[in-house]
Amino acid sequence: MKKVSDKAKIAYLAILIFFITVAGFFWMDYIGLIDIRKYVERRFPSEAPMVVDAEDDEPSLVAKEEFEKEKQKLLERVEDLDRREARIAEVEKSLNTEKEKLDGVRRGLDVERKKLEDEKKKYSGYKKNVQDLASKIISIPPDEAVQIIVKWEEPLIIDVLRQIDADAVEAGKMSISSYLISLMPKEKASRIMYLMTQI
Repeated sequence: MKKVSDKAKIAYLAILIFFITVAGFFWMDYIGLIDIRKYVERRFPSEAPMVVDAEDDEPSLVAKEEFEKEKQKLLERVEDLDRREARIAEVEKSLNTEKEKLDGVRRGLDVERKKLEDEKKKYSGYKKNVQDLASKIISIPPDEAVQIIVKWEEPLIIDVLRQIDADAVEAGKMSISSYLISLMPKEKASRIMYLMTQI
């Protein structure tokens, strides 16, 4: 059997190394570590690059179109937000107007309540005075009482006489209001009796 010479060994070894290197490159391309096709196209361009893949300073037509679409969407979104903001401002204005109206009504109610409380206090004081006058009138002789009563205003006379009736009912006694009316001058007595049926 022939012995292989050193030169042949070196040649076989170089072929083997070349084969392993090429296989290694293909293997790395297969697993995605390198892109041989891109490297080859860059080194040996076969035709002009496509518009989409063009790598220069100017954006491609597709990129420009996409950018314009996104810009249009953004403008529409801004317009929609502006419309919503305007509607919200209108609603806030309407709510402020309603709030002012409610505040005015509340202030009016506060004034009316205060008036009512003042009237209640006045009525409470007036009622206390009527009760005091009724108790004093029944404690003095009827003739003297009538002389005092006829000088009062008619509403006060009626209220005092009614209080005398109420006190008598509460005490289980006979009221002297009718007797007091009978002691008054006829015109005054008839006027008081008429008003007592009306008020």
